[in-house]
Amino acid sequence: MKIEKDRVVRFHYTVAEAGQEPVESSKDRDPLVILVGHGNIIPGLEKALEGHEAGDNFGVDVAAADAYGERREGLSQRVPKKHFGEQRLAPGMQVVLNTNFGPRAVTIEKVGMSVVDVDLNHPMAGKDLHFDIEIVDVREAQPEEIEHGHVHGDGGHQH
Repeated sequence: MKIEKDRVVRFHYTVAEAGQEPVESSKDRDPLVILVGHGNIIPGLEKALEGHEAGDNFGVDVAAADAYGERREGLSQRVPKKHFGEQRLAPGMQVVLNTNFGPRAVTIEKVGMSVVDVDLNHPMAGKDLHFDIEIVDVREAQPEEIEHGHVHGDGGHQH
């Protein structure tokens, strides 16, 4: 079964900045499970999955614009230190901050007594990425999954 819109795909991935060592891989844990065509992963990777089937292994280069977008200047924000809990913070660290829009990866710029300056750009913004992909399996999505726009059950969302 080929990957297309409204199919559920389980796959392993390894991602690296173009020409660098891998920064993240799913090989040592469960595969990623997504519903294709619903914006659950970066657009360039979703496009690259289409037409593949279970058992396929391939590499794909995704330009920054089709990954996490270009870096935008002026995306700094000052956040009260209490929002970071007990973590020890240092400039350059990447942390996940819980915002009104859900968890967001931010980079610490400066740590003050009671406030922290963070860069809201995604840590991978402005970077061209290379993915190595191994398709584990592909199935038709359930009508409810399509309606909700994400996978349910094993590896997916529980309501």
